[in-house]
Amino acid sequence: MIIQVKEVSKHFGGLKAVNGVSFDVNENEIVGIIGPNGAGKTTLFNLISGSLPVTSGQVVFNNEDITSQKPYVICKKGIGRTYQIVKPFGNISVLENAMVGAFNKASSTKEAREYSLEILKKVGLDKKKDQIGKSLTIADKKRLEVAKALATQPTLLLLDEVMAGLNPSEVKEILPMIKGLRESGITIILIEHIMEVVMNVCDRIVVVHHGEKIAEGTPKEITNNPEVIKAYLGEELSFA
Repeated sequence: MIIQVKEVSKHFGGLKAVNGVSFDVNENEIVGIIGPNGAGKTTLFNLISGSLPVTSGQVVFNNEDITSQKPYVICKKGIGRTYQIVKPFGNISVLENAMVGAFNKASSTKEAREYSLEILKKVGLDKKKDQIGKSLTIADKKRLEVAKALATQPTLLLLDEVMAGLNPSEVKEILPMIKGLRESGITIILIEHIMEVVMNVCDRIVVVHHGEKIAEGTPKEITNNPEVIKAYLGEELSFA
């Protein structure tokens, strides 16, 4: 397996944002993390990526304890991530945005440029490489967010609501991109509220509620779990 999250907690004073969450992810899996707003999903990503130090517990990546290491160290080890709120570098080109990530491992500007061009092709932005970052549509800014993370050359990619705010046709366009990333050998953990996406691309799903894991299983097992239906999916939602 590529990563193990072991009894990880993050407390802010008396608030238990994440409380004793454990799960494993195997190489080349796509694992979804779902739950209501405020459940602790993004905080969990922050703990895995080193953006926040853990209160207790352990994160093991490729058999190495990376708990609370600095984000840039974790990134160099092979964990890339996107952020829920997209913030491209507005006044530089799409290509230059991707190159910022590429310098995580590239040893020259030429190498960073060449690798970034490959990544932009993967996410469908190669024809917009010379556009300024702030000029992109929301859908393309989401693609650029993924490109910036991919440019760091991750083996594990954390995707935080990369489809939030997109219309149904834009969502359908991005789905093949995510599946293609897995086919290229990248393991993915994704946070997503669009259940059609989660059910279509995820091998397994982890459900968090009030900072705690309440269920884990295949998409079918999760949609038939009474506790998950009550806490998140809603009584009226059925995937029968």
